[in-house]
Amino acid sequence: MALIKAALLGFGTVGQGVYEALKTHREQLKAVLGEEVVIEGILVKDGSKQRDVDEHVLVTTDFEEILQIEGLQIVFEAIVGEEPGFTYLSKALEKGCHVITANKVMFARHGRTLLDKAEKLERFVGFEATTAGGTPIIRSIAQLLQVNEIHSVEAILNGTSNYILTNMREKGLPFQDVLKRAQELGYAEADPASDIEGHDAFFKLMILSELSFGETPEWKDVERKGITDVTSEQIAVFKDWGFKVKHLARIRRDRDQFISSVKPVLVDAAHPLYGVEDVQNAIMVETSLAGKVTVQGAGAGKLPTASAMVEDLTYVLQSNSTFARKKKIAPFAAGSLAEEADRTLVGEYAVIGSSVGFHGTDGVDILKQEVKDDLVYLLIKCQASTAELLEENPDLVVYEVAGKVKEAWVQSEKKDLLLQKVINL
Repeated sequence: MALIKAALLGFGTVGQGVYEALKTHREQLKAVLGEEVVIEGILVKDGSKQRDVDEHVLVTTDFEEILQIEGLQIVFEAIVGEEPGFTYLSKALEKGCHVITANKVMFARHGRTLLDKAEKLERFVGFEATTAGGTPIIRSIAQLLQVNEIHSVEAILNGTSNYILTNMREKGLPFQDVLKRAQELGYAEADPASDIEGHDAFFKLMILSELSFGETPEWKDVERKGITDVTSEQIAVFKDWGFKVKHLARIRRDRDQFISSVKPVLVDAAHPLYGVEDVQNAIMVETSLAGKVTVQGAGAGKLPTASAMVEDLTYVLQSNSTFARKKKIAPFAAGSLAEEADRTLVGEYAVIGSSVGFHGTDGVDILKQEVKDDLVYLLIKCQASTAELLEENPDLVVYEVAGKVKEAWVQSEKKDLLLQKVINL
């Protein structure tokens, strides 16, 4: 039987998972591909360590030795950080290899470059594992893009943050206690900043933006806030009101700009991501024909991530093609209704303060009110955005209620006429 020769760049948790998956599922892969996939080389940082791999496998610290493997077809990359992963994959493509990566930071910055290069060289770049581990969102979006236009993406993209918020709510524990437990269970790193401050979810959102819209917003324009300021007291009040705090990554295209954020928001039982708990990830894509499509699954871990990379392998070997990529969407034509109209944001927000008063906002309606531990909790509806509320009222804590923020288009000549389009964020 013919062999498909592959190499692994990096042999940490993910790299070991790929190696293990290829060995334990060898017969399944043979049945699907008609050929056997064999790891011929592994690139490591420390060549002195003993590794539990087959005797024939080349273990090296020199990437050039990997490239010299005769008949090499596939390169799996599981290195942390932008470099040297980007350089290695560029060289592997030039060598004629298909490449499959789990490196979200590198791919968020350089994914378009790699995809363009692969297209010219008629090679494949697999990146399913960069966004949500074993949750197959990349191929799902690629399939939707055959016909549908994607209007928005809304997702829980970090299992660590979701685990922490779930357990703070269900067990009434403070943030630090749940974070410590997450570290003990291996859900959080010793330095958890990337997860709890929203960096990990941000990079994943940028990858989904590139795939869905053909480009990303200016990174500095994306609102990013972590979960470290979320308290168990806040969660308890919101729970009584029927809300859960979720750390959501969201993006949608608005004419020639993006509206995007990674931050804690409130969701109610009607929201598609309300029931996504613990370390699970989920992505909801709103499309022109299929409506709202939600995909849920394991967000991280050795085997879920390895699963995504191995599925990419079978995809390339069966179809020998690159993923479909979304072309840039043109803005509305000049003179369109959208350009002639004024926009007013009408939304629901939970606000917290020692004494709540509002400045710079119109028509504040109080929907709920509660006083707890000398703090006033209000659920309000008003014509303002989160940023505007905080700018005018910097002493308040503000949570947006997801799905309750709407844009009303008001015709400039008739300010009192509400026009057709209402868009859920």
